[in-house]
Amino acid sequence: MLVQIRGKLRRGVGLVLLFVLTVGLGIGNPVWANGKTEIFWDSWGVPHIFAANETKLMEAFGWAQARGHGDLLLTLYGEARGKGAEYWGIDYLDNDQYVHTMNIPRRSEVWLNAQTPAMRRDLESFAQGINNYFQQHPDFSQPSLRQVLPITAQDVVAHVQRLLLFEFVTNPQAVASLAGQIPEANVPIASNAWAIAPKQTESGHGLLLINPHLPWGGQFRLTEAQLVAPGMDLTGAAFVGTPVPAMGFNNDLGWSLTVNYPHNVGKYALTLAEGGYEWDGEVKSFDRRNNQVKILQGNGSYQTLQWEALESVTGIVVAQRGGNAYTLKIPGLDRSGAISQFLHMGKAKTLEQFEAAWQKQQIPMFNVLYSDRQGNIFYLYNTLTPIREGSWQDWDRLQPINRSADLNSDYYIYEQLPKLTNPASGWLQNSNDPPWTSTFPPELDAADYPPSLAAPDLSFAPSLLRTQRSIKLLKNNSSLTFEQFKQKVFDSQMELGDRIVPLLVSAAKVLANPIGIEAAEVLQAWDKQANPDSRGAVLFMLWALTIGADKVLGGQWNPADPLNTPSGMADINKFMAVLEGVAAQVKFLYDDLAISWGEVVQMQVGNFTAPANGAPSNLGSFRVLALSTIANQRFQAVAGDSYLSLVEFADRPRGQSILVYGNASQPDSPHNGDQLELYSKNQLRPVWRSPREIKAHLEKEEIL
Repeated sequence: MLVQIRGKLRRGVGLVLLFVLTVGLGIGNPVWANGKTEIFWDSWGVPHIFAANETKLMEAFGWAQARGHGDLLLTLYGEARGKGAEYWGIDYLDNDQYVHTMNIPRRSEVWLNAQTPAMRRDLESFAQGINNYFQQHPDFSQPSLRQVLPITAQDVVAHVQRLLLFEFVTNPQAVASLAGQIPEANVPIASNAWAIAPKQTESGHGLLLINPHLPWGGQFRLTEAQLVAPGMDLTGAAFVGTPVPAMGFNNDLGWSLTVNYPHNVGKYALTLAEGGYEWDGEVKSFDRRNNQVKILQGNGSYQTLQWEALESVTGIVVAQRGGNAYTLKIPGLDRSGAISQFLHMGKAKTLEQFEAAWQKQQIPMFNVLYSDRQGNIFYLYNTLTPIREGSWQDWDRLQPINRSADLNSDYYIYEQLPKLTNPASGWLQNSNDPPWTSTFPPELDAADYPPSLAAPDLSFAPSLLRTQRSIKLLKNNSSLTFEQFKQKVFDSQMELGDRIVPLLVSAAKVLANPIGIEAAEVLQAWDKQANPDSRGAVLFMLWALTIGADKVLGGQWNPADPLNTPSGMADINKFMAVLEGVAAQVKFLYDDLAISWGEVVQMQVGNFTAPANGAPSNLGSFRVLALSTIANQRFQAVAGDSYLSLVEFADRPRGQSILVYGNASQPDSPHNGDQLELYSKNQLRPVWRSPREIKAHLEKEEIL
């Protein structure tokens, strides 16, 4: 493959070609007479890929991902093969055992063979694009990573399967917990999404917010791109190593996803018996698979670990103890079309076509928020959940089982899932809450749906305060401008602070010692936000986390007052004592009880560092950063806001976006972390989509 690279100054044929593309884009997707594929890299490292057909488009997207994320790509594909320990040593052994126990490598072969010929060509082309890049850049990555090459279409399928079914639907922490082990801490996975109808906006155009909250590395890392070929002009974010954006927008519509909690993974306890397990009054044998992994040793030799994996009618056996076998029955193992479904969503031009993609039920979870140029907004609680008795709460628990009558593998069909189109409120939201608060006042009623599908009310939302904050930000808005929309998206007001600080201040006047009174004065002056210059946020966060943010408020959630309960302090005397202790600690550590948020909480990616803007979800901030402790008693963001895209569906949709950690993960890339400062300053960057816009901000052009 010949690659020509041009810099910012483009002459001769290049200028003529760009003019042709600019004109061509005005009348439809351009198709090159010469059949070449072009990648225009803008000044933020976002690739805009124009290709004459879908196969070439996929090949170029693979090339682009290799350029921006080569080291991560090879690592992820090596892990999805279950060969990390063979390639890089014992640190990858737990992953390899998980991958093989869950049968990902063998199942990915079945999935690949189930693809349509067109989809298989796309996958093979995507893999070939990755290989082509490494072939033409032999010194791009370390030899220890290059041994993963060549990448195959099966590697791509295995990576998608691992991410979708074995990180989102279930994950190693859930498996460890069921096995009776102490799981490693799990970095939070959440999201916000909004869809606003034209009747609520000043412009008369619909609006969409895409806002996943994900870990900032590994298999959850996102990459942004524009993909243009006949029948498609899609801008969005794909998980690194996957060939299609998971969230994004085209010229007609857009969508976002948030994590839901359908409890659709069956967790069962079988009674062991000689030769197998008790089933339907008999002893049934396990299906057995032999697995082995090689483990690279420090001296360059290998050790081999072998083990037997067992499967039953109730799923994969993850542990045996106390006379029981504990199993997981994971939905969607037989659904091989997730990549194809995402592709069909990206090509859809109407709500009907978009829904048709979801009706295939190839993706086993996620809330879906949608907006389009025709003025429609749409919400879907998507889940691949078995039809079963009992409540949603019941299916989060271990189920003893010994007969076929208690096991159902038929799923609720698309028509039975909660969904809502064009609500009277003119807006839809989801912040990982159940379907019933997708708009307010509610238009979906849990009583109208099977009780095993979803949580019955808002009290079960994992981020109750953030959901309440989300709804309050959207209620009673009309003539919303794009700038106001953006200001709401960047809201870092802590709902917990709003609710509890007045009570703390009042209690301090009566109960506190001098240090407690001083702390209360700092909290009273605090703006209740987590902006870099917010003073009092550090004190409040440390106080709330010392107590446990979910233990601060007294009482229960009240359906009669759904947006303001629970309320009150659970234990005033204890909380005042904790405030005094935390205040003394803050003074000792930072020499300033009112130290600013940005001095203590930071963001660091690559060679870029910026003061943080946002707070942990359990404090009730709509704008979310998950934190870990670092040196000098400081905190660093490790997850949370990842990709923010705000889209207005005018005649030609326009948007502003940010990929907080930058659009490259290669250590030496100038785009690894270059968007942190924008995020810290409440700024987004324009989404350039036409060749005219791209030309004005061109960093590099590649012709493939």
